[in-house]
Amino acid sequence: MYKITDLKARYIYDSRGIPTVEAEILLNNNAFANFSVASGASKGSREALELRDNKKDFNGQGVSKAISNILTIIKPQIIDKVFNTQEELDLALIKLDGTKNKSNLGANAILAVSGAFFKASYKFFETTEVSLPLPLINVINGGKHANNELDIQEFMISPIGASSFSQGLQWSCEIFHTLKDILRKKGFSTAVGDEGGFAPALRTDEEALELLSLAVEKAGFKIGKEIGLALDVAAGELYNITTQTYCLNNKNLTSDLLLEHYKKLVSNFNIFSIEDPFFEDDYHAFAKITQELGKTVQIVGDDLFVTQCQYIEHGIQNNLANALLVKMNQVGTISETFEAINLARRAGWKIIVSHRSGETEETFLADLAVLSKADQIKAGSMSRSERLAKYNRLLRIEEFKGLKNG
Repeated sequence: MYKITDLKARYIYDSRGIPTVEAEILLNNNAFANFSVASGASKGSREALELRDNKKDFNGQGVSKAISNILTIIKPQIIDKVFNTQEELDLALIKLDGTKNKSNLGANAILAVSGAFFKASYKFFETTEVSLPLPLINVINGGKHANNELDIQEFMISPIGASSFSQGLQWSCEIFHTLKDILRKKGFSTAVGDEGGFAPALRTDEEALELLSLAVEKAGFKIGKEIGLALDVAAGELYNITTQTYCLNNKNLTSDLLLEHYKKLVSNFNIFSIEDPFFEDDYHAFAKITQELGKTVQIVGDDLFVTQCQYIEHGIQNNLANALLVKMNQVGTISETFEAINLARRAGWKIIVSHRSGETEETFLADLAVLSKADQIKAGSMSRSERLAKYNRLLRIEEFKGLKNG
């Protein structure tokens, strides 16, 4: 049972230099926490609404409306009120907003308050059962996350054969720096994209995967046994609604032709995970790829499900995927995030908790991964401190819980 005795809100800057919302809560037991909200570049159309000012300041990206909603609407309704559980607070916020997509108060305003309350009220290190997620490290950026010609948004590695989180992160670090040396020697830029991965001027996904495979090999690891390769296609960004085709590598492909392309990549590069391989409404294609590749490949729904139970349930009933990507700001409250995770887990799906391209120093994503017993975590690459902060938090949890040696 907790009473909120004070609530503050402000804007801070995310990793792209764009304002985002931070809330700060004080409880009657003097517990205190703040929570800042991440923001995505590539978004599903059904995500909860991120409220922006759409005025001259910050090129329309200001969040003064969301902050005002916290201070003038939310605060009077929850201050000095007792909430027995996280669900009680979140239900109060949802009711106060009164819309299906949180467009009245803004999902960024609601999540900031929900997250701050959770952090202030939950005694994380008192939990006894702890499992650490496998990191999915974004090492080559494309799509909306980089200024290059690569259509696929993320080329990732995962230390699938590591005996501990810290060992897996070390392997990933070694591959990251090996790739940097390879790119430099080949004359490519080693500048990084929004999520910390390299953004070289490559032209095709095969070229990126060949370089990545070379880096894994030169670092002394075996693909498929110690290191897995993964893709986040973000295919919604490649889809032409008029022609119902996908533009990839300067070719317009139907869903069936794109599926054949994925099959070749899986076969040639031992890909173990593909996220958002098709446009969010291309249900037939999702069902087909899950049927044909799902026994050996992780088919991950992001824009397809936007961390919301109604869409996950549809995906379960129609076998549209076998893994869920979890982004807190897609749904807007902590309790709804856990509901989505639990629904997918009951279906036997893999769980991957994920950052956004516009991140902050907030490390709660690491806590969420541990508390939800997520299978994997996407927090970005092995550069940029707003990404590494999440991984470093997991290293501390691993040490505290004595899990370093597996």
